[in-house]
Amino acid sequence: MKGDVSLQTDESFNEKEFLEKSSTGIQGFDEVTFGGLPKGRPTIVIGGPGSGKTLFAMEFLVNGVRMFNEPGVFVAFEETEQDLRKNTASLGFEIGKLVEEKKLFVDYIRIERSEIEETGEYDLQGLFVRLGFAIDSVGAKRIVLDTIESMFSGLSNELILRAELRRLFGWLKEKGMTAVITAEKGTGTLTRYGLEEYVSDCVIVLDHRMTSQISTRRLRIVKYRGSMHGTNEYPFIIDNKGFQLMPITSAALDYSVPKTRFTTGVAALDEMLGGQGFFKGSTIMVSGSPGTGKTSIANAFANAVCQNGDRCIYFALEESPKQIFRNMNSIGINLEPYVTQGLLQVISTRPTLYGLETHLSIMLRHIEETSPSAVIIDPISNLINVAEESDVKSMLTRMIDYLKTKQITSLFTSLISGDNGANKSPISSWIDTWFLLNARQVDSEFATTIRIVKSRGMPHTKRIRELEISDKGISIK
Repeated sequence: MKGDVSLQTDESFNEKEFLEKSSTGIQGFDEVTFGGLPKGRPTIVIGGPGSGKTLFAMEFLVNGVRMFNEPGVFVAFEETEQDLRKNTASLGFEIGKLVEEKKLFVDYIRIERSEIEETGEYDLQGLFVRLGFAIDSVGAKRIVLDTIESMFSGLSNELILRAELRRLFGWLKEKGMTAVITAEKGTGTLTRYGLEEYVSDCVIVLDHRMTSQISTRRLRIVKYRGSMHGTNEYPFIIDNKGFQLMPITSAALDYSVPKTRFTTGVAALDEMLGGQGFFKGSTIMVSGSPGTGKTSIANAFANAVCQNGDRCIYFALEESPKQIFRNMNSIGINLEPYVTQGLLQVISTRPTLYGLETHLSIMLRHIEETSPSAVIIDPISNLINVAEESDVKSMLTRMIDYLKTKQITSLFTSLISGDNGANKSPISSWIDTWFLLNARQVDSEFATTIRIVKSRGMPHTKRIRELEISDKGISIK
């Protein structure tokens, strides 16, 4: 009928035509690739010395065995099996055990360029036979070749090299192997030969850089045939639990929003917030000039959380735990018993000790292991000493996003200068409840005022009140 518009259904459409993916099990990476690496296809992982190529590849294999029951083959051209075992032992990979259980096959192929004489046609048939034996020995679904430059180190004929590279990648596809091939960075090209990135279905670049004497690692997905993927540079770290990628935001804005409340630990502050305190899972900030009571309010909240029998983690970026306990005792807040009971954990670290990604990773590890109801970071302004404000904002955004997903109430303190600090926070849009403290001179003394800049979803006072801290605690007039 003229003018009739209808949707046509292609009966020949098959959902299996979608690109299948093989999960790496690497934290954060499967999120930015929407599922992992292309299944049954080759992936190139490119980077300079010490960038993490071998670790990424090995973790991909070990996770394949442990998480997905997919045996793997690791073909090394630079490190022996014994070296690989020692280098990954601290990460708990237990390569030797996996080899004994025939879940992992490790093959070291020694190639010494000085012992190679190039004559006649170059052929990879012998390598294919060796790889085929390794694959069949364990029924492998995954394979790693580390590194491709070593494999072709004795070959100078570029035409033959290109042909054999194509042949190798084609052979891996025919075998249905999800492959990771590591490669060194080239000059003017992504890889040394400038061809690997074109014949691969997925290209990943790892980078290790120094900025203001702080080490930073970055990962970028240059291409991914047949799949959408994150295109930004993503920070990652390597710690005692392996490779950990941290996307800009690790979750969609679809977390639940509890209506239950947490007391602030100060009755007068509760009253300023409608009489019930903070929403559970909300983000609170206490900002102010030096000596206005930011840390005292943070510790009053920690005390209230622990009094309720809930766990709290306090990340101190300025004072040691003993100094915090001593200072809080002077205003009637005794936190040490909660440490003994396991309700309070105080982690004190200088911001300049690590890069932002390492700080974030350490915090997330503690949160995952403890499952607290509340997290305090005091003060976030000290992180500016580690990186640019935009990087700090990115790091805190990821942290807030994670905490909201877990419904963990978070409280940050922030040092500001001047009377109006309401426009001086890099994360102001993320804050649910914001207290602003100011010091003003009254006659020959200084008094501290407190006001609520905003508090989403609840009635709150607009009045400026006076805050006083003494040996009897925190009071508000």
